[in-house]
Amino acid sequence: MSATTSMSNMLITHLDSGAAASEAFRVLRTNLQFMSLDKPLKCVAITSATPGEGKTTIASNLAVAFAQTGARVCLVDADLRIPMVAKFLGLPNWSGLTTALVTQGRLEEQLQETAVPGLTALTSGPTPPNPAELLGSNRMARLLDDLRDRFDMVVVDTPPVLAVTDAAVIAPKVDGTLLVVRAGEVARQQVVSARQALEAVKANVLGVVLGAVESGRHGGYQYYYYYNDSGDGHKGRRKSRS
Repeated sequence: MSATTSMSNMLITHLDSGAAASEAFRVLRTNLQFMSLDKPLKCVAITSATPGEGKTTIASNLAVAFAQTGARVCLVDADLRIPMVAKFLGLPNWSGLTTALVTQGRLEEQLQETAVPGLTALTSGPTPPNPAELLGSNRMARLLDDLRDRFDMVVVDTPPVLAVTDAAVIAPKVDGTLLVVRAGEVARQQVVSARQALEAVKANVLGVVLGAVESGRHGGYQYYYYYNDSGDGHKGRRKSRS
């Protein structure tokens, strides 16, 4: 299916590749690539502690950043409660992930091309009555394995960890999980609780992306990426535009 052209202005990596925010996502992409030299990450989940922290913005722009390297990338909307990927990419959402899981139909029939070269989307599809059950199923695990075979990178947008159990049931099925935190919007203890919830299911927590940090000198915003290395909190940062 062909993509429409009505894409969200939050997709800065596609709309303005020269912006400082686009460079921030390229830095994040590079950090992830260097974290996994021995065993490359092929399927990464993006989540947050609470709603409204920008996880879909991070997931979508990171997927575009990977596609811009020439990789074949699939962006999966596994937030079956408040799906946003279709809106970000300007795509219809009459079928998608839930369709593939419930009907066990041909996965390729649910995949949609986007306006970004190399980027394919698997939107959420119709809202099911039992999201956590679907996402924690063996069918979901097999679907992710299928996507790993088809694409060089799979980015999965998942619901907030503390709101529902969905992200926790997906985390063991992916190669790693990034936790998105919006500065000034979430308490420290909530972030700690979110990480503990992921670690409780033996998730590979890759690091934290701290977004919307106001820069007093420039009046804009910055992204900070803290990643797990030897546990000493190494960080990289690039300024995004407000």
